[in-house]
Parts: sequence; C-alpha cells; structure tokens
Amino acid sequence: MKTIVALATPKGRSGIAVLRLSGPATRSVITSLCAVHSPKPRLATLCTFKDPKTSEVLDKGLLLFFPGPHSFTGEDVAELHLHGSPSVVRDVLQVILSYEGVDVAEPGEFTRQAFHNGKLDLTEVEGLIDLIDSETKEQRRQALRALEGHIGTFFMDLRQQLLHALAYYEAAIDFVDGEIDEESTDHARQKVEDCLKSIEDELAKGIYPERLKEGYRVALLGAPNAGKSTLLNTLASRDVAIVSSIPGTTRDLIEVHLDLGGYPVILADTAGLRETTDAIEKEGIDRALRWANSADLNLFLYDSSQGQIHPSDLGFSLSHKETLRVANKIDLAPTAHLTDLSISLHTGDGIPLLINEITNKAEKFFTTGTSSVMTRERHRRALEATAEHLKRSILVSSFELAAEDLRLAARELGRVTGKVDVEDLLDIIFSDFCIGK
Repeated sequence: MKTIVALATPKGRSGIAVLRLSGPATRSVITSLCAVHSPKPRLATLCTFKDPKTSEVLDKGLLLFFPGPHSFTGEDVAELHLHGSPSVVRDVLQVILSYEGVDVAEPGEFTRQAFHNGKLDLTEVEGLIDLIDSETKEQRRQALRALEGHIGTFFMDLRQQLLHALAYYEAAIDFVDGEIDEESTDHARQKVEDCLKSIEDELAKGIYPERLKEGYRVALLGAPNAGKSTLLNTLASRDVAIVSSIPGTTRDLIEVHLDLGGYPVILADTAGLRETTDAIEKEGIDRALRWANSADLNLFLYDSSQGQIHPSDLGFSLSHKETLRVANKIDLAPTAHLTDLSISLHTGDGIPLLINEITNKAEKFFTTGTSSVMTRERHRRALEATAEHLKRSILVSSFELAAEDLRLAARELGRVTGKVDVEDLLDIIFSDFCIGK
C-alpha cells in the first residue's frame, strides 16, 4: 500500500507551506527526515528537516503527527510546516519522494482515502469540496451542514428503516404458515409509508439548495444606452463591461458573480434589445433573451427621460414571471411618474435600494420552506427513484415483489452515502478536489 504526499497549500512564495503525508511509510519518513524517533501525536514539534543521505539542512519548521486510525484519512498522517519558499518545498518534497513506496498524491486522494477508510461518507466528501469552493456565507453554511453529517444521517436513517421493514417482509416469505403475525407486517408497511412521506416532504422543497452552489441568476435587459453596462460595473465595483454611447456596444453576455447578503448572485449584462439587421448583434439579442428566460430575475432597465417603457414596447416578449422594471436617469426626469424602482447611475441615487431588492429576492428564493438535504442533483434523483420503489412496494400484494422493491429503494439510498455500488461516482466526485486534499 503506497504512501502519498502533496503540497496542501497553494504553490508559490508564501509565509508558510504545508506538506502532507499519509500512509504506512509516514512514520519512517518523518523519523529519518526530522531525526525524531517518537513523534508526539497531535502536538506541534519544532524540527530541523535534513536530507538523511547527505545531512544537509533543508529547513527548520514544525512537525505534526496524527497516528492512524485517529486521523483524517484513517492512516498515519503527518504535516510538515515549512517556510513557503519554492526552493524549500521542492527540495523537501524531492527527499520525501526518494523513499520507497512514496508517491505524489492525485487530486482528492487524501479525502478518497478517508472515504475508503470509513472516516467520511460521500455526502460529507461533497460537503468538504463545497466548503473549499464556497464564496458566500450561505454556501459555507450549507457545506458545513453536509460536512457535519446532517445530510448523510438523513439518508442512512431512511435506509435503516427500510432495511428493518425488509427484514419483516423476508421473514413473511420464509415463514409461510403464519408464524409471522399480521401485526408485524402491518408495522413494516407503516414504516415504508412513513419513509415515503419523509421523502415526498423533501422533494416538495424544490431544487433551491442545489442552486445555492450555482447562484441566483439575474439578467440585465433593456434598450441600447439604457445604462445596463454601467449598472453592471457599479454593482460589480469594477469595470467589467465597456461603456459607450454608441448603441450596440454590448454584443455578447458578460457575467459577474456577486455576494449579496451572503447569497451568490450571477448578474449578466446583455445586448440592447432593438430590431437590427446586423447578424452579430441579432445573435447577441437572441442570447440575451435565452438567458433572460432561464434567469430567476430580470431587471428591465429603461431611460426615464424618455417615459415609461415595457419590454413589449421594444417588440420583445418575456415569458418570465419575475421581471422588475428599473427606471434610470431620474436625475434627468425627477418628476416623471415611475413604477417599480428608480435610480440614477450618474448620482448613485436608488442604487442601495436596488441592491437591497435583489438581495431580498435572492434570500426569498433560497429560503423557500425549510432546509433540505438535497444539495446535489444526484440526491434528488435518488429520492425520486426511492419514492417510486416504495409506492410500488405498497401497492403490490406479493411479499416477494414488495421485498424486491424495498431492496432497490435501500440500494438507491445507499448510493447517496457510498454504502453500495458507487465506484462509477468516485472519479467524478474526487476529480473536483485540489491536490493536497
């Protein structure tokens, strides 16, 4: 069995760099590299790291040793806290790789070992990568729920209840002469119905937790020169889009990712809506409409100095249920009769109110109902498939057929946490990890 090693901190010059090892050769590597014969578990020890072949001093830093099975991977694990010099890291890593049985870790290999050794289930693995990738407060909170086992517990508890019911059904098959009383099988059926109810309650919560990783999608729409690109730059606090008085400057979608109130928001600047014979501009408008019809919110921006304008006034129809009209340039038309929100990108008036409105809509979108265990599409698909099996098991009169459906249902739930038949999922899940984790 190999020992793996990798840099657990970003590459490049830094104050500290951490090399991580895991596997059976870990103890012998650190014993000779650091001249520490009995490293104290979970205690930072100041060490001089030397090349054991030449006795050359490579660096001076901290050593932490976590003996298995009480470690992240379940194996012997060590961390070498070095000075963050590329030269130091390179030389120490080269010495470690000279030991027999030591190899560079693949992306996610430390976490994969933790999974195989029963330290994490798949939902906790997914929570870990979501935590690493989280950019907003709410993404962090959802990731921590998964990493702390809340999601896995839900699926494992359901599976245990189904296996308990399955045991009664299989007993009823084996003892056909009435040794199993009707009350026991009724109890088993009730367990199945309770599980089905729990699953249906979860499915009714929608796809909002899944979408938290992607973000609340907002499209900026309007006629040319309505101020869409300026608004995008204002909300992004940087020059993302080219701003020009020439109509048709924006031809393609420009997306920025924002953190509004802890919620991820994707804001897209789109081509100005107008009739055109320019093939490139027309393609940009078509893309704008496609993006708008898949967005969660459309902000239709118009020049208030030209009066109120609706999307239909420009010859375009938006099928989206959530479209908010925003009147711009109110500094030029302060007495105009306006609806929805009014702003001035020139003076900044109304911008805080607009940001607050988008934030409130994103919060409402993501907090519809109570928290859900479905943070990924595969979780939802597993619950949908499990529900179908349970419905069939309730309807059939044969214990044999009901038991088979319960076995299939338990299998679906087991795949979520990694209890059964998940080899095809592992490469996909762990490929998203960075090296060193």
